[in-house]
Amino acid sequence: MPMPLTQLDTAAGAVTNGGRRPTIVAAPAAVSPAISARPRRRTFTVQDKLRILAETDGAADTGQIGAILRREGLYSSILGDWRRQREAGAIGALAPARRGPKIAELNPLAAELALSRKDNARLTLRLARAEAIIEVQKKLPTCWASRWPRATASLDRGGRRVRTGQRRFDRRGLCRARSFTRQRDARTGTAERAAGDHPAAAEIGQSADRATTRCGTQSAARAALRRSGTGGNPRHTTGCDYRCSIRTMYRLLNQNHEVRERRAQLRHPAYQKPELLAESPNQVWSWDITKLKGPAKWSYFYLYVILDIYSRRVVGWCVVDSESAALFKTLFDETLTKHDVIPGQLTLHADRGGPMKAKATAFLLSDLGVTRSHNRPHVSNDNPFSESHFKTLKYQPRFPKSFGCIEDARSFPSVSDQLPPT
Repeated sequence: MPMPLTQLDTAAGAVTNGGRRPTIVAAPAAVSPAISARPRRRTFTVQDKLRILAETDGAADTGQIGAILRREGLYSSILGDWRRQREAGAIGALAPARRGPKIAELNPLAAELALSRKDNARLTLRLARAEAIIEVQKKLPTCWASRWPRATASLDRGGRRVRTGQRRFDRRGLCRARSFTRQRDARTGTAERAAGDHPAAAEIGQSADRATTRCGTQSAARAALRRSGTGGNPRHTTGCDYRCSIRTMYRLLNQNHEVRERRAQLRHPAYQKPELLAESPNQVWSWDITKLKGPAKWSYFYLYVILDIYSRRVVGWCVVDSESAALFKTLFDETLTKHDVIPGQLTLHADRGGPMKAKATAFLLSDLGVTRSHNRPHVSNDNPFSESHFKTLKYQPRFPKSFGCIEDARSFPSVSDQLPPT
């Protein structure tokens, strides 16, 4: 239901629509003609720049330069750049620079240079091909003459002359040319085989050739392989009859122990597996070094253990903070003195570690009359007694992952149980 108009609203001149007061929107203010609706970039021609420079030069005494700059919308720095260009005489520099990518001027010699390079590459390729053809033509007569010396004068079964490389076949598809057979017969001295001979005759001839090569021409065969320019092929060797293939020649030389390794390679000797037998105590000892983890990362303590393989008894041990042959020398001297080992009675076995192969250790064992024994190179299971002992020690449930200090490692119960005090 529309609300009735009150006297106050009527007096105020308010116009309502359905009892609602209309929204009054203020009229837009007039835009100043000095402010443009959309800014645009101004461009100055050479005439405009010279005119503005002349006006500013004339207004220098009256102090109207600022008014001219505000009117034209310029900065004093731009006016200074124009003045320097005018004084330098570069009137063309006053013209507005063209925007966009610069178009490089075409060099009239660029097209001619590209054409010359293309022709040069084409002629170089043709020259290489011509040189290869000439080289092959030079080698062809030598190769054909060395392979088939009398191929140019060969005859077929009908007595007709056959040119080099030409073959004729009969109805069965077999070659009728006798040039290769005649050459083989001339070299081996065998009679011409009739068409009805047994195929084993060829194998017999080859056996005879091999026997001749084996008995009388071993030095000639080796010399043929060493000839330069033949590629090791006795077919191409001048002055040496072809007896067999290269593989057959090497097989025959190998059967007579004439082939060896010719490369400069180090031949490792066949190391014998160490076999140590202990029939009583203090005959064979085995020693090794293992790491015990310290309190920090990459910190270790080193456990030296000397084991008697006859009774698996630990005859000497120590825990130190380094791995060296000098520390082992002190431990070994004390162990020998404790067990009264006679010189020449003991054999000490170890792996190929640094302290085990050191000169100090070798001189010590030599002075004490102890025979030393080592693992084979790159063999990790030639010292099983020490390795098994370390596994038994470290795989106990009470063995810690790391020790806080070296005294903890020396006094740990597990170590004390396995290693008696020295």
